[in-house]
Amino acid sequence: MSIEALKERIPEFAKDVRLNLSTVANDETLGQQTKWGLLLACAVATRNGVVREAIDEEARNHLDPAAHDAALATVSIMAMNNVYYRFVHLSSNKEYAKLPAKLRMNVIAKPGVPKVDFELWSLAVSAINGCGMCIDSHEKVLVEAGVTTETIQTAVRFASIVQSAAVAIEAATLPVAA
Repeated sequence: MSIEALKERIPEFAKDVRLNLSTVANDETLGQQTKWGLLLACAVATRNGVVREAIDEEARNHLDPAAHDAALATVSIMAMNNVYYRFVHLSSNKEYAKLPAKLRMNVIAKPGVPKVDFELWSLAVSAINGCGMCIDSHEKVLVEAGVTTETIQTAVRFASIVQSAAVAIEAATLPVAA
């Protein structure tokens, strides 16, 4: 399935989502590897098989195997980190923040793609997963690397569009109102 086929699966009540998917597919703001790695990581983060398969098919046309694996590694490590650090951040017991995480995160040091790509992908997935602590951490690294506010905003905008596609497809499975 391609993004065009994915757009066809988006119901009429979510036509803005279709339009936004077209915008993302044609957007040249980010480099091809950056964009397609980001879209793939976000698609997996939605946990929606239809979205994941459609974006993965497109992403394979733009990513070499190492970058494809790096996008999957990004979403996997963020699945762990977003749960853990969101808990640390939201817990009223601040003692947890003083304890070592004791989580293996070697991929952060050697992600297999340029660090800026990994950080943008991590930020976008963290936005989907709602981890403020991780959002702040990745955004800080990106700013320190000289990434513009507009580029960071584009990454999160793309994440929001991918997430909205997943929600629209899920909503389409609900029974029709009488």
